[in-house]
Amino acid sequence: MSEGVEYINKLVIPALGETLYMVSMSIIFSTLIGAIISMIMVVTNPTVGLKPNRKIYMLLDTIVNIIRSFPFLILLVSIIPFTRFVVGTSIGTNAAIVPLTITASPFLARLFESSLLSINSAVIEAAQSFGATTLQILFKVMMVEAVPLLVSNITMSVISLLGASAAAGAVGAGGLGSVALTYGYQNFNDTIMYSTVVVLIVIVQLIQYLGTKIYNHVK
Repeated sequence: MSEGVEYINKLVIPALGETLYMVSMSIIFSTLIGAIISMIMVVTNPTVGLKPNRKIYMLLDTIVNIIRSFPFLILLVSIIPFTRFVVGTSIGTNAAIVPLTITASPFLARLFESSLLSINSAVIEAAQSFGATTLQILFKVMMVEAVPLLVSNITMSVISLLGASAAAGAVGAGGLGSVALTYGYQNFNDTIMYSTVVVLIVIVQLIQYLGTKIYNHVK
């Protein structure tokens, strides 16, 4: 029993910190990138956009679809040269942030786009009738109206990133995934392996709980 507690203190808890670091940094960067992409797509949407532009929309739409089609581990491996160029290494928590951000950004962009386009058109038309500019409509009307949906989108993405970070641990990213595989599965240590599983389950429950609380608060 004491040995199991020692393993948890020395391996699982530090790995938890690494996982939270990877996920938090990735969600910050991917939210910013996804928001920018989604706003451009909403504005340039050829059918309902505020400033329709089919070429720009189709370009971004294609890029989003291509990146989303990559399984995460394949994406992680395929952009190793780019990751090494950005952070100077292809292993470790900082390196994992690059592919995690890239895989989450188009996912969030698509979710944000759907949320913004779901806003009642009458609200947008009312803002236009008062002479609001495109940026004013985008930031002061559409973004404000879509806040509850955006919160749900981010909550969903954080949980997805948590799973992706665990997968990244299998190829040198560190975190709970690395501990579960290296010290748990490969060393036949059930205590470590199942401890990481329990920790991941608890984190997901907490994230969903907080996301729901925030959603209900801003709704």
